[in-house]
Amino acid sequence: SGSSGSFGALPVFLGTFLVTLVAMAIAVPLGIFSSVYISEYASKRFRTYSKPILEILAGIPTVVYGFFAALTVAPFIKNLLNGLEIPLLAFSIGPLDVSGESALAAGLVMGVMIIPFISSLADDVITAVPQSMRDGSLAMGATKSETVRNVIIPAALPGIVGGIMLAVSRAIGETMIVVMAAGMAAKLTANPLDSVTTVTVQIVTLLTGDQEFDSPKTLAAFALGLMLFVVTLMLNIFALQIVKKYREQYE
Repeated sequence: SGSSGSFGALPVFLGTFLVTLVAMAIAVPLGIFSSVYISEYASKRFRTYSKPILEILAGIPTVVYGFFAALTVAPFIKNLLNGLEIPLLAFSIGPLDVSGESALAAGLVMGVMIIPFISSLADDVITAVPQSMRDGSLAMGATKSETVRNVIIPAALPGIVGGIMLAVSRAIGETMIVVMAAGMAAKLTANPLDSVTTVTVQIVTLLTGDQEFDSPKTLAAFALGLMLFVVTLMLNIFALQIVKKYREQYE
């Protein structure tokens, strides 16, 4: 479409949103559940070994994750889902056409990578909740699970939201996994089984090689970076409003 003068950033932003959504769908529940288990239910010995092992995931280079996603996860998803028909009420969806590089593969691996960002911060804030709040809830007859659900999680919510926003920013800014597992095709699609690209990958592509500052590619890369900054700023403002609301309630 470039030869006909058709340009637009919507496909790359939609691809960024799609990959981030898949990653957060994996990382948020696993990160929060693991932090609750480690801080509230696990034995001291299990906690001593499990938390450092979990945080090792954050130290693995992203190129390793991308290599694993490209050689293992993406082919596995293609072989598992390609041609599959899903029955839904009176009709069926399919047969599915799965690309060799997909947003689902990149999102799954990225979600595993950012679990420690959520789990570590959530574990710290849950541990910091005063013991008196736990004792008071248990003294009123609440069970352990009710105490965790109705007292500890709401009290620790500002820190948990902060960890989630840090993970979202990490997912939005990831490049290597997307290049190797999701491809570089800017498609206007909401199908996670298609090949997509993200804003950061497009910026790298536009700035590769010798480019003059006022060239269209350079200016397009700066425009994408500015829009990405605005989107991230709006997400952080939204998160700060949630943190402020619950912090006033539980301080």
